[in-house]
Amino acid sequence: MSTAISPTAYNYKVVRQFAIMTVVWGILGMGLGVFIASQLVWPELNFDLPWTSFGRLRPLHTNLVIFAFGGCALFATSYYVVQRTCQTRLISDSLAAFTFWGWQAVIVGAIVTLPLGYTTTKEYAELEWPLAILLAIVWVTYGLVFFGTIVKRKTKHIYVGNWFYGAFIVVTAMLHIVNHASLPVSFFKSYSAYAGATDAMIQWWYGHNAVGFFLTTGFLGMMYYFVPKQAERPIYSYRLSIVHFWALITLYIWAGPHHLHYTALPDWAQSLGMAMSIILLAPSWGGMINGMMTLSGAWHKLRTDPILRFLVVSLAFYGMSTFEGPMMAIKTVNSLSHYTDWTIGHVHAGALGWVAMISIGAIYHMIPKLFGRQQMHSTGLINTHFWLATIGTVLYIASMWVNGITQGLMWRAINDDGTLTYSFVEALQASHPGFIVRALGGAFFATGMLFMAYNVFRTVRASNPAEAEAAAKIAVVGAH
Repeated sequence: MSTAISPTAYNYKVVRQFAIMTVVWGILGMGLGVFIASQLVWPELNFDLPWTSFGRLRPLHTNLVIFAFGGCALFATSYYVVQRTCQTRLISDSLAAFTFWGWQAVIVGAIVTLPLGYTTTKEYAELEWPLAILLAIVWVTYGLVFFGTIVKRKTKHIYVGNWFYGAFIVVTAMLHIVNHASLPVSFFKSYSAYAGATDAMIQWWYGHNAVGFFLTTGFLGMMYYFVPKQAERPIYSYRLSIVHFWALITLYIWAGPHHLHYTALPDWAQSLGMAMSIILLAPSWGGMINGMMTLSGAWHKLRTDPILRFLVVSLAFYGMSTFEGPMMAIKTVNSLSHYTDWTIGHVHAGALGWVAMISIGAIYHMIPKLFGRQQMHSTGLINTHFWLATIGTVLYIASMWVNGITQGLMWRAINDDGTLTYSFVEALQASHPGFIVRALGGAFFATGMLFMAYNVFRTVRASNPAEAEAAAKIAVVGAH
């Protein structure tokens, strides 16, 4: 028995590294989000400099929160979950370390190039070809580590959370490689391999599935492990989780054209995207209900467990934003919502309410276990963080709903002679109070991340990683 201990101890080092960087990038990415939200309130904050303009900092914000914060959370949790559910160590420590340092290099590359204006101009795919190639290499390595670990598992069964993580890894690689096909003309400039409406279609096939697989499927893998663990209850319906998985990955890939309503894209493609988006409500809510019902018999824990509160409220926001998305994909609704702040509100209902909150809950769950502590330094600080995050998210999305509907109605208002009732500047003036509330909501959320950083710092400072490693060894041997 003793010979089985050493080789089966989990690799917690890479998980610790990704978990800490999740918090660091969260603060930087969300802090930058507050700054650019403030630029829309006070345009002077652009400083009349090209590299601090909204147009250059906004894609840096999206890259930092999606790929730096969200990506590090996905790496950390997937490496943690796959080892614990397969009862085996990651297949290669050196390849896992390469994914950590390679991913940080991609992010630093984004921080350098995007403010300088080096961009493909494609939403969520702005990084120019050298960084895109590095990202692809890191991602393929990630796939090798993840699936290699599953192949050498000690358990017969592959837990459902790993199915979600696996699909997210495979589809993200496909999306990235196909959409980034380009013709380089210099080290910092390339042109897309596609043209016209084809380029737009491939970009939004990528863009919506960056949401559908990177920001949904991966985080559902997180949900299926951390919600039952934190609630100390089995998943409500394992059968539903399997149906949820296959329905979600079958349908999500087709929803991209709803970003291109009323454009040069063929009408049948727009309608197909709309139909698939509406059908997508069923598997999305199946997953949300499965997560919520896992708390049957454990709802009382929400009174005393702010980590569980983060996880459950994230499911509520997931349910809300996955109802709102299909509704906004309907052409008649889209004619009002498209190009308005309503879209921004919808994105952040998912990004802040679902992605960030479940990531934060998962990190709070993992940190004590990774660093050999019984619990986080302060439960009170987690509680404070929870309320700052919740209030901030509500302020953000409510202000953007009001702004979006106001803008949509003002833009389509016409006089009897067919001329526009309002100028664009008048719609902008009407949006100004919403911009202020949005910046305030974002500031609330970002402040919560500072409380989290302090809490994590105090927990880590009092830590004993050797104890965590020993506990992992005991857990693995005990499982045998």
